[in-house]
Amino acid sequence: MLPEDTREVYLEKANCCPPPIFIILISIAELAVFIYYAVWMPHKQWVTLDESIWKSPLTYDPKKREEAWRFFSYMFVHAGVEHIVGNLIMQLLLGIPLELVHKGFEVGMVYMAGVLAGSLASSIFDPLSVLVGASGGVYALMGGYFMNAVVNFQEMIPLLGVFRILLIVLIVGTDFGFAFYRRFISHEGGLQVSFVAHFGGIVAGMTIGYVFFSAYNEKLLKDPRFWICIVGFIVFLIFAVFFNIFISPAS
Repeated sequence: MLPEDTREVYLEKANCCPPPIFIILISIAELAVFIYYAVWMPHKQWVTLDESIWKSPLTYDPKKREEAWRFFSYMFVHAGVEHIVGNLIMQLLLGIPLELVHKGFEVGMVYMAGVLAGSLASSIFDPLSVLVGASGGVYALMGGYFMNAVVNFQEMIPLLGVFRILLIVLIVGTDFGFAFYRRFISHEGGLQVSFVAHFGGIVAGMTIGYVFFSAYNEKLLKDPRFWICIVGFIVFLIFAVFFNIFISPAS
């Protein structure tokens, strides 16, 4: 499914040295936190958690956004079984093959960029809502994968290219449906759960992720697209910090 001039390079890089440690460890950590809140913390049911996660020091809470770690740590907390299972399945299916080729640093950078972009986007466009889940990181991986398929579509076997794109669209559409439901219909614990992290994550993936996952045989630092994406991300980061300090309606 890759362009002919990159297939050999890609296959040479696809190996288990080193193994896909990042995506496996981050998945284990997210599962461990979910089990902790589902089993040992107070809640009414473990299928959909309530009090145990909304009071967590890991959850992104707009009223406590001065606790900066919450902009990252929210990725470890999930609202229920379908939430954690969906994220784990997607990040393992996408992350392990990507990490076999691009290794842990690149996959980790894209994943964490999606997590940060997700919380910052939520703090700007949905500033009064809480945020939980690793969807920002998952969508960053998905965004990079999607852009790769779109850009290289003409050099793929058409049927496989269409299948990849439609599969991603189907998964994204389904997940967005659940996210909209949690945000506008099901207010667990009386709180509104933001879905904007999905948008922030996928935009991060379609920019930074696209560069990391497409330059198989190029020097990354010589790729102008890389610097355009980095500068854009930094500008967004600076604006988001300014917004949260001086403009945000959350108190």
